Amino acid sequence: MIPLRDTIPTRTTPFFTHLFLAANIAAFVVQAVSDVRFTEHFAFVPARFFDAAPFGSTPGTEVLTLFTSMFLHGGLMHLAGNMLYLWIFGDNVEEAFGHGRFVVVYLTCGLAATALQTLFDPGSVVPHVGASGAIAGVLGAYLVFFPHGRVLTLVPLFIFFPLVEVPAFLYLVFWFGLQFLSGSAALFSSAQGAGGVAWWAHVGGFVAGVSFAFAWRPRPGSGAVARWRV
Repeated sequence: MIPLRDTIPTRTTPFFTHLFLAANIAAFVVQAVSDVRFTEHFAFVPARFFDAAPFGSTPGTEVLTLFTSMFLHGGLMHLAGNMLYLWIFGDNVEEAFGHGRFVVVYLTCGLAATALQTLFDPGSVVPHVGASGAIAGVLGAYLVFFPHGRVLTLVPLFIFFPLVEVPAFLYLVFWFGLQFLSGSAALFSSAQGAGGVAWWAHVGGFVAGVSFAFAWRPRPGSGAVARWRV
């Protein structure tokens, strides 16, 4: 299922959603014109993070990669998919949290995503890249704030591509369930640790986003709370 838009309007300009979109796209352009060493240097590598010396790196540089890796991507489709989800769901979540808190949530969910993925394979030398974990946090917060919203979705069915409005609650629970099941299956796969989709990063980011939304949800009686029922 491919989301196209949601039905929740916004009344403020999502400055930081736009900024994160621009930063990810700009970083991808730099990746495209640089050699592979650029990505390897700014990606997060678990084994290198815990013991930088054998890689000729420094601990300070490795801490920086926790953040720079969120703005790198493994290819055009990887970037496009992530930016589509951020574009659709980010504006409403930024409005619900407020601009400053949205930045904190986005970056912290990205860190939570990296932490959970690393927990399952701390000795991995495979570079971690992508905004998926941070954006999964946005999806988790959206689930709490706007469960009754609807997501216009393109559903590929062989040669047909119907458009269906799916309740946001169902869409996001299904998305999360798919990440959890895929991550669980990967634990028993021979390909574990060889690269691919970081399913547990998605799970970690999503759970962190849900937690932030419950902790920082608007006060009862505010306009934002009323609009959750749209």
